[in-house]
Amino acid sequence: MERFVTITGLSGSGKSLAMRSLEDLDFYCVDNLPVALIQPFYDLIQRSGDSIRRAAIVIDVRERAFLDQFPELLQRLRSGGAPVLLIFLECSDDILKRRFSESRRPHPMMAGSATLEEAIRRERAALQPLREIADRIIDTSQFTAHEIRTFLKNAFQSDAKGRGLNVHVVSFGFKYGVPAAADLMFDVRFLPNPFFVEALRPLPGTSEEVRSFLDSKEETRVFMKRLEDFMAFLLPLYAAEGKSYLTVSLGCTGGKHRSVALAEDLGERLGRYGVPVSVSHRDLGRE
Repeated sequence: MERFVTITGLSGSGKSLAMRSLEDLDFYCVDNLPVALIQPFYDLIQRSGDSIRRAAIVIDVRERAFLDQFPELLQRLRSGGAPVLLIFLECSDDILKRRFSESRRPHPMMAGSATLEEAIRRERAALQPLREIADRIIDTSQFTAHEIRTFLKNAFQSDAKGRGLNVHVVSFGFKYGVPAAADLMFDVRFLPNPFFVEALRPLPGTSEEVRSFLDSKEETRVFMKRLEDFMAFLLPLYAAEGKSYLTVSLGCTGGKHRSVALAEDLGERLGRYGVPVSVSHRDLGRE
């Protein structure tokens, strides 16, 4: 087996969408598999030979034994050489509340909770031990469904072809907090801020005007060249070490201009090295 992916995380964070995305990449997927059946399921796939080379399961708090039994099972699988990867999906409380309101589906931990907010808090606390042992934490708060699918496609389609390391470049605003899952983080608040240029203030960092403004500054050009050289040095080392995913975060004050423009630039530069790259902007759509 090439890959055995386990997807877990907060209800409403996109686990079902992630499973459908992996199905599109020829993963054999099972939703809400009981913990007691994970080992037999894995053993069965192993005995199937080459007929199933990649599989994924989705498990969450609907499987009540999950929280207690899964960490030990995960360790046992890894000790036996299973190519297992644990992905934890999370999301901000505000976005989760909006998603449950739009779907009109009950939260699985609403029983015994007076409010949706309390149910979300209970689930977040219950899943914290699993978050701490996850191989990959993906914050879907500002991801569209299309961006989630693109991220997983870049990660696992390339993985299937043996291309190794996949890079996700994300912009963010420090005023909204730092990303939860960042391998490398760069603060670009030292650059001139387009926010203080009246004509540029309403424009996003993806616009040609903002990108040209920043590129006209010597400090931007020097920083991006050195960042590119730094990444060119690091990427083969990470790949040789066996790392499959690398998240590079660039932050400015509000996540609208500088970090967005530089994330786009970095994604384009890394793409020229033949590295699978995805770019997202966590805070671009915030008011």
